[in-house]
Amino acid sequence: MAVLALFQFEPYCSRECGAGVISALSRHHTIEILTRHDLTAERLSHFDMVIFPGGRGDASDFNNLLKTRKPILQSYLDQGGTYLGICMGAYWADSAYFDLVAETRCVQYITRPKAEIRRSFPTTLRADWKGKSEKFYFFDGCAFIGSDPRQKIYATYANGDPMAVMIDKVGLIGCHLESELEWYPSSTMKASWHGFLHHRLLAEFVDDLLSKGHNSSMRTHEPEAYLKAIKQELPETDVALPHEDPALLKAALEEIERETAMFTQGTFKKINAIARRALKATIPHQ
Repeated sequence: MAVLALFQFEPYCSRECGAGVISALSRHHTIEILTRHDLTAERLSHFDMVIFPGGRGDASDFNNLLKTRKPILQSYLDQGGTYLGICMGAYWADSAYFDLVAETRCVQYITRPKAEIRRSFPTTLRADWKGKSEKFYFFDGCAFIGSDPRQKIYATYANGDPMAVMIDKVGLIGCHLESELEWYPSSTMKASWHGFLHHRLLAEFVDDLLSKGHNSSMRTHEPEAYLKAIKQELPETDVALPHEDPALLKAALEEIERETAMFTQGTFKKINAIARRALKATIPHQ
């Protein structure tokens, strides 16, 4: 279970799209909602991933809304964080905005050659996800054009343009996998309702993206895995490792407790609880 930051700002990254993301991912991860004022280096350092969902509006409004946060997002990725952009959030990964995928352009699918839709309205369209044809909810989403060798394509539109890609620690999706039943108002659209299958696809995509982050191996519920990671990072030495020496174990657990005390929810809160229980077992008088 990772800790995910979900950016909300009406109407660009809307509550409706955010609710869909929460519905799709909250059983797998801890999710906290952030606003523009929360986009600071210190705040983002607490999260494994930041998610910018879709909504309504002009992507170019970014310059008035979020331009000053551009270096913060870039630094967050440099420090091992991951970025998920859906529809509007995917547009904002482009070099014209956050500039997270310099060799890939995030462009309007409806303007692309042989696109079967030529105007902006909520609908469904057919795309292939890992080779399997599905009808996805679509509202003026983007295609990802470029030849970046790091790009892994998960889905393609009917014209062959990439619809979902992963580029290093950045995941981008043009359609709305987080869509919910109420997004399909007409009987024609309801026939394309995915029955939460697309939520599962989104959860799998997020798991793959989290594996790209530098810190994912340390965010775990299991103390044995944490100590194993410590052992792997320590140089070869004659000094006993924490699980071999009670005093060193106590020092390691106290450090974990100290470093995670500020967190009131999520994975680090659970790690803190593990450290406290271990300290009580190691030092009975505590």
